[in-house]
Amino acid sequence: MSVNYAAGLSPYADKGVCGLPEIFDGPEKLKTKVETLAQLIKDSEYLVVHTGAGISTAAGIPDFRGPKGVWTLEEKGETPHFDTTFEDARPSLTHLALLGLQRAGYLKYLISQNVDGLHVRSGFPRDMLSELHGNMFVEECEKCGRQYVREKVIGVMGLKPTGRYCDVVRSRGLRACRGKLISTILDWEDALPDKDLNKAEDASRRADLALTLGTSMQIKPSGDLPLLTKRKGGKVAIVNLQPTKHDKHAHLRIHGYVDEVMTQLMELLGLDVPKWEGPTICESSTASIESTTDVKPTKTETAKEKVKKDLIKEERKREAPSIIEDGSAKEETVSVKRERAESPFDTPVLEEHRPPPWLIAFFSCSTNYVLCFPPF
Repeated sequence: MSVNYAAGLSPYADKGVCGLPEIFDGPEKLKTKVETLAQLIKDSEYLVVHTGAGISTAAGIPDFRGPKGVWTLEEKGETPHFDTTFEDARPSLTHLALLGLQRAGYLKYLISQNVDGLHVRSGFPRDMLSELHGNMFVEECEKCGRQYVREKVIGVMGLKPTGRYCDVVRSRGLRACRGKLISTILDWEDALPDKDLNKAEDASRRADLALTLGTSMQIKPSGDLPLLTKRKGGKVAIVNLQPTKHDKHAHLRIHGYVDEVMTQLMELLGLDVPKWEGPTICESSTASIESTTDVKPTKTETAKEKVKKDLIKEERKREAPSIIEDGSAKEETVSVKRERAESPFDTPVLEEHRPPPWLIAFFSCSTNYVLCFPPF
């Protein structure tokens, strides 16, 4: 996605075909094709979208193999122009339109090769998203699998340790996990994350329509996932300015800017493109409301529970300095909106099975926390 990202990768000779000429459909032809796409989506029962670097160029982040892509210019000995930083980049219209399609019930799963984090920062539900090549803002505990979404880029690639440790309390014993946190960004020879890849493959096989946006599909295995839909009898629709590896398998090929295509598509579907009001992290597709307060216990707190709660608070305070010192949690605080998912603790449970209130609050929605997600 960025010059710094590309420069941080190991040397690699085969970067695919770069600099292919761009093709543009005329206005009437583009309109007709988008109308066809809209009907395909209306008829679809399980739409899966695959995204590549082309959807982020409007956000100021260069692609890789376009006429002004990072590797295209690298072959010429030139340096690409970079309009923004990862931290300052805003989701493009396409990112937000995909969020709108998901909220409307059309889009069932999203598969991305991008590492810029814009899908997550747009508020797209993380349990409906596979980021196959990682996320510049996410680090993961190699011990328990918890993920942390940071405000700034991690600064480390190739699944290497970031120098921080997992501070998640896994049980009532109040012992933090303390596993090493590692980058989620892949280098050339790194294997794709099993969880994300498995979910992406399952969704691709289940899909009756695969829509690819801004990707030439040259990188395996990510680029071959739409073929799983084709083999199961589904259709493939491709939106890209350059020829792609799988054009011959496509039911529909659209040559146009993805933002323009998505603008027309949303109008035809009668949907508004959601507005972006800053980074919003959505943990789950079951999220329905936004919250800036901790979840309250579902029943009145007894005197015994209050004493126990106070003891827990005091013990957590005593542990806090070491967490801040080792993990820089205070410095890594993220001020973002977070959409509240339905809490697993909202339904009645036996008293002896009820978790302490601080644990309920921790996994609910709040602001000014380093966001931590359990492994899906």
